[in-house]
Amino acid sequence: MESSEGGRFLRLVSEHGDDPELLEGAVRAARGRSEMVAALPEEETRRHTRALLRGVLAALADGVPGEELLAAAERLGSDRARQGVPVAAFLDGFQAGRAHLVRTLIADGRRRGVPDALLLDGVSRIDEINTALVHRMVHAHRVAELEMARTTREGRVQMLRQLLHGESVPVLAPLDPDAEYHCVVSDVSDPAVAAGLEARLAAAGPALCGLVDGRLAALVARLPAPVRTGPLLVAAPPARPGAVAPLYDLGRRALRAGAAAGLAGLRELAGLALLTVTEAEPDLGGLLASGLLGGLDRDDPFHRELAATALAYLGHGGRIEPTAAALHVHGNTVKYRVRRFQELTGGALLDPSGGTAVERTAHWWWALRHWLAAPGG
Repeated sequence: MESSEGGRFLRLVSEHGDDPELLEGAVRAARGRSEMVAALPEEETRRHTRALLRGVLAALADGVPGEELLAAAERLGSDRARQGVPVAAFLDGFQAGRAHLVRTLIADGRRRGVPDALLLDGVSRIDEINTALVHRMVHAHRVAELEMARTTREGRVQMLRQLLHGESVPVLAPLDPDAEYHCVVSDVSDPAVAAGLEARLAAAGPALCGLVDGRLAALVARLPAPVRTGPLLVAAPPARPGAVAPLYDLGRRALRAGAAAGLAGLRELAGLALLTVTEAEPDLGGLLASGLLGGLDRDDPFHRELAATALAYLGHGGRIEPTAAALHVHGNTVKYRVRRFQELTGGALLDPSGGTAVERTAHWWWALRHWLAAPGG
């Protein structure tokens, strides 16, 4: 652009620097193009439009966007994110304002006899500035969204920690203080693995998940379908948020017991009751093992095989075929091992009269688990 000719365009630009009609026209265009922008206070739109117009006109005169203009673009993107206006919605308004500016300069320039070539060159420079501003606005919008999401999540996870630790705190969204939730605990500490589990837990219904005491925990309205693979998860019965702390403690105890037993997948807390209690009293388990299994030698592999068969036999309610299937042996092998086990220990695993004998069966189960857990030869 020759300096003499270019001066005509610059004079045109400078005369619109504080043009109230240009400002109000751009404001109307932005609000008319985007419903979400129009829902904001009009002065809010005017404030940003004024700063951007002045900056763009100054950039046309100077040749490059100044830091003040770029900062105004960042403020617009950040403010719209905090106001809940999506990128597409506020960019619609911004581009409408840009179009109004171009139309105004072209129409006024033609009335003044400014050559079309100069006007076209000016529009090209406006588009270059426009691109730089859009990049700044979108980046600032994204940064603000991430900051808000992080702040919101941190607040929610802090509430989860306080509830699980028994602190008295207001119950806020996404939880309902009057609704009931399952407390789910896990031993997962890897954030990447935890994120995958969070998605699975939240897919079944309203949920609040986070790392509590270094491990993933959650309050979920509905449990996902049970599986027996993947990380061990222990789910307590539903309770209101203010009453989940005791269940969280029980769940952590059950988690330790389940992990020691080699369990995996989603498990109900009540189903781990006996395992949890016996795991917490190893000395009693030792006494039972000494009293009931004195005829077995831990250093004898065959005796350990007998004990494992006896434990599986109890676990399958004294039924031969399910026990054999679980151990991948023939049913007669199970019968022989059970008979030999009872000969060595001098006691019947199940009540020979066919009675329930729940307490004695539990004692056998406890003693066998403790005995097998101890190292042998």
